[in-house]
Amino acid sequence: MSRTTFELQLVKLQEDILALGSLVQEALLEAMDHLRARDVAASRALVQRDRVIDDKRYAIEADALALIAMQQPMAGDMRMIAASLFIVNELERIGDYAKSLGRVNIRIGDEPLMKPLVDMPRMTEQIDRMLGHSLQAFVARDLDLARAIIREDEIVDDLYDQIYAELMTLIMQDVSKIRQANLLLMAAHNLERAADRCTNICERVIYCVTGKLIDAGWEEDLG
Repeated sequence: MSRTTFELQLVKLQEDILALGSLVQEALLEAMDHLRARDVAASRALVQRDRVIDDKRYAIEADALALIAMQQPMAGDMRMIAASLFIVNELERIGDYAKSLGRVNIRIGDEPLMKPLVDMPRMTEQIDRMLGHSLQAFVARDLDLARAIIREDEIVDDLYDQIYAELMTLIMQDVSKIRQANLLLMAAHNLERAADRCTNICERVIYCVTGKLIDAGWEEDLG
């Protein structure tokens, strides 16, 4: 394989990752919309469509591994491909969290929501922003953007803490709401984990550019 062909394959790899990211963003936003609208049928369809995300992830992994086998890339190119393998796994996991939101909606069924959903949609919008920007940082090799997105994880954590406190208060007022509260808390927890996956992607952006693996939980690692 010539260098020019290899570079074109690297560009295609990035494009495929962006396409997978778009699928995941769409699934996450739709899952929350279905939960708010109590659209159980739409949630069932979304759960089934998760297979598309899984298949796309495995296809990208196969292409990335083929590039390693055929080209034996060095230094920066190798870091980029290694980061790509990690990122598609994180995207697939965020897709799983969207599927989990759909399953929460299905399990709640016809039961009215115990409280209007306010902070959970805010979490979803913030995660959508973080995910889009983390992929933008990957393509542009933008260290400043990657570091900024990592710090935005605190916004999601604060919203999760607020949801948890509200649900616990409602349970104490009416113990019959425990089952639904647990389901909503599961949904909020999955969103919080999705934000963590976005920070993981940003860690790999930093690795891709600098060759340094960091732990976003340590502020000094962000530079």
